[in-house]
Amino acid sequence: MKKLGIVITDGVGFRNFVMSDFLTEAILQFDTIIIYSGLPISAYPAVLPSGVTIKELDVFVEGKWTWFFRKWKELAHLHQFKSFYGMKDNLRSGYPKTNSVRSLLVKIIYFFTQTVHSSASILFAEKLQFLSFSKHTITKGYLQLVQEDQPTHVFFTHQRPPYLAPFLYAVIQSKIPVSSFIFSWDNLASKGRMLGTFDYFLVWSDLMKKELLYFYPNVKEEQVRVVGTPQFEPYVMDKYKTEKQDFYSKFALEGNQKIICFSCADASIGANDPVVIRTIANAIRENKMGFPCQFLVRTSPAEGPERFAMIQKDFPEIIWNTPKWILTRENHAESWSQRIPSEEDIKDLRSLLEYVDLNINMCSTMSLDFMLFDKPVINTVFGNPENGLYDDQRFLGYDHFKKVVDSQSVTIAKNPTELIDQIQEALAHPTSRTKERKALIELQITEDLVGTSKRIAATLSQWNDRT
Repeated sequence: MKKLGIVITDGVGFRNFVMSDFLTEAILQFDTIIIYSGLPISAYPAVLPSGVTIKELDVFVEGKWTWFFRKWKELAHLHQFKSFYGMKDNLRSGYPKTNSVRSLLVKIIYFFTQTVHSSASILFAEKLQFLSFSKHTITKGYLQLVQEDQPTHVFFTHQRPPYLAPFLYAVIQSKIPVSSFIFSWDNLASKGRMLGTFDYFLVWSDLMKKELLYFYPNVKEEQVRVVGTPQFEPYVMDKYKTEKQDFYSKFALEGNQKIICFSCADASIGANDPVVIRTIANAIRENKMGFPCQFLVRTSPAEGPERFAMIQKDFPEIIWNTPKWILTRENHAESWSQRIPSEEDIKDLRSLLEYVDLNINMCSTMSLDFMLFDKPVINTVFGNPENGLYDDQRFLGYDHFKKVVDSQSVTIAKNPTELIDQIQEALAHPTSRTKERKALIELQITEDLVGTSKRIAATLSQWNDRT
């Protein structure tokens, strides 16, 4: 019997692998599917495909030694590849500003991983990390769960959450083949170490495969398969389609005006969002865009709209789209991970992508979403170390985003004047960068959106049959 275990850790994984066609396709390849969920069971639809069951994972909280060895592993990985700007920037931004006990421990780890950061030392730290929680009550519960269920393959939908390391340990100890999906386009070239060692990897693109083999030299080419990403599959699924007149009606939009959409980051990296929003709103009031325009702002799913309350008061003409993501669990160590999207929100997002005239964002993956619908994109980076704003210009040096800048598929606005000029240009000539946008999509995603879930399910089935 072919039995697939799927580890879903957060709301984005839920969107990618529950709200896409993945479960429908996977049950055609496997006799049984068990979802091992980092979300509460109540988050899932009441009706799932026949043969799919859900088991909620107990929440693991790291002990001191587990934290220490995990931090050692992650910082050593960043030091090993600090010639990459994103790795170096994460090292710089993560260096403690205080001298608390934990901060001093982190500083000690920084000190010795500057010189001790070989692949062998990283794997040694990982071995100590796994040993530190091997006798933990929750780890023992995971081992019992896996041995009772006996899945023939386990698939992690995210390669990084450290609180899932004990579950990975349980799978490895049970000698069950295990694979992972690389969660996002920036994870390999700028983020810390994966939660552990997997047998197989699913990646977005040929570019991501190349990155994986470079940053994880112990991984062999035959362990990696390019499949695209289910993140964008809802954009080709009929169930999420909205007719244009329904979109205009829902958001009270005027049919004879251009629509400018600004998509926010969360507060941690989108501190300049209010400055950009005010810049655009004022320019529209002053008729500087060259066309009659209306302004729609989509806030981040990771937070509420509270930080924009003053802007809402000052600019009542702005149309707001607050993502309808539901918080499924309170008091979680990473509460943002416990938010899941509603079907209505996926429809809202797709209609935005399809019907607005221009998107503006701060170096977000949303650039790709809008490019899939051939929409012009402007990336705003107003902040630098000299002007007192949050330094978002540093993100231009990150390896994954430097490729976007170099592709000429977007324009980069470093101040209000550049932004207004670029808005005027994009609205007047919306297809001038169509060729560059298509080239970037092919670089970052590679495979067609249609059939993504089918491709992933078939690949997991093939890997299952190897054993």
